[in-house]
Order: sequence, then C-alpha cells, then structure tokens
Amino acid sequence: MKRLMVTLLFTSLPLSAFAADNSCLAGKYDAYIDASLNWYQDLTTLTTSQYPELEGVSTWFLQGRKHHFELSRAAVHYYLEHDPSKVAIEQSVEGWLKLEQSDIKALAKRDDQLGQLAKVTYNDRQTPPHEKNYELRSALAELLSHPNKIDQALQTYNQSISQISQTECQ
Repeated sequence: MKRLMVTLLFTSLPLSAFAADNSCLAGKYDAYIDASLNWYQDLTTLTTSQYPELEGVSTWFLQGRKHHFELSRAAVHYYLEHDPSKVAIEQSVEGWLKLEQSDIKALAKRDDQLGQLAKVTYNDRQTPPHEKNYELRSALAELLSHPNKIDQALQTYNQSISQISQTECQ
C-alpha cells in the first residue's frame, strides 16, 4: 500500500508541474497581450489628439487590434493545453504564436469561444478597410517618426516587455 501511494505521488508530480508551467506561460503571454493593447491604445490616443478627425478610424483600427490580440490570447491558452507544439516558447513572447489566415479560417469553424474570436478576426480581415485607413496609417507613420512624441508610451511599452521577458516559467 505504501509503495502504491509513493508511486501515485511521483506520477502525479509531472502533471501538476506541467499545469503550473502552463499557468505561468499563459500569464506571461497575457501580460504581453495587455502591454500590446495598451501600446495601441496609447498610439491611437496620441494620433486622435493631433488629428481629431481620425477618431472614427482610430476606434475602428483599435477594435481590429483588440480582436486580433484577444484571438491570440485565447489561442495560446488553448494550444498550451491541447497542442503545445503550436506555441514557440523558446522564442521571445512576441513570436510565440504564428496564426496564418488559413489557421484563423479553420479555427472560425469551431463552436466555442476560440471559434467565436476567430470568426470576428477572420471577418475583420475580409471586410474592406475603413475609408480613412490610409489617413490613419499616414498619421501613425508621422507620429512614429517623431520619437519625442511617443517617448512616454514607448517607454511604458518597453518597460512592460522587459519585465515580461524576465519572467521565467519552470
């Protein structure tokens, strides 16, 4: 009986360690998603403060970014549990997941939350761009070409990414 208990204890350790590792990895990716969303929010806020006429297209753009990043968050959580080979944790967190349009289309056929997020993102990519998309992209390029205008937002993002990269999951 004692031997059975010891065997059960040792065989359950790797599973709980793996679950803890997945939890840490998911948390690390969540922090990356949150930092990225904050970065895009900061960029659109800076852009619309300089170009108020781009408020509508900025909202549209930010919504598309949110859809993309929330799909990535859900996909990483799913793949960590069900197909870890799809998450490249040996790379920096920004490169963990590569979803091609064909992957998103396949995920969109699912009937769960991941499928719903994939449908929204797939539809975003299929619809024509906002009529002021070019103006927004030009304004963003202009903003990004003046580091002093984005300094605070960039420092915040870089600090977040630096902290995330220091997170080590066992």
